[in-house]
Amino acid sequence: MKKTVWVVVANRGVARLFQASQPTGPLEEMDAFIHPEARLHDQDLVSDRPGRGFDRAGPGRHAEEPDTTVAEQETTNFALELSRFLLKGRTDKRFDALVLIAAPAFLGSLRERLDGVTRDRILLEVAKNLVHLDPIGLRQYLPERLYSAVAS
Repeated sequence: MKKTVWVVVANRGVARLFQASQPTGPLEEMDAFIHPEARLHDQDLVSDRPGRGFDRAGPGRHAEEPDTTVAEQETTNFALELSRFLLKGRTDKRFDALVLIAAPAFLGSLRERLDGVTRDRILLEVAKNLVHLDPIGLRQYLPERLYSAVAS
């Protein structure tokens, strides 16, 4: 039975989707996703200054700090967007296994947002930012036989 492995290569602002249809074959690029907001600085995304609060004791005031920065929130939004795409791909039976290659911080964010069944399809994770590589360069980071761990 022929197996299909999707390889997602991503960082916080760019993701590329590849497919391998043969265990030792080449990668074929299928799609690309760009999330430019994740590359901007907080001051470029927010026009307002942080709110101000009063100290509990004394006459002092201070700026309120948000729990997360806007750039972190945009990274989370991009990870959520990709996880939804992968969920749809899995439910549409477009792939049998998944390989995630991503910058370390983004890899964790993406993994957290995948549903359990899609997460169970992960064959391999590589914590490196390799979005700049071509398919031949990416293939060198993968096992020679991609399907050896894919169940029949």
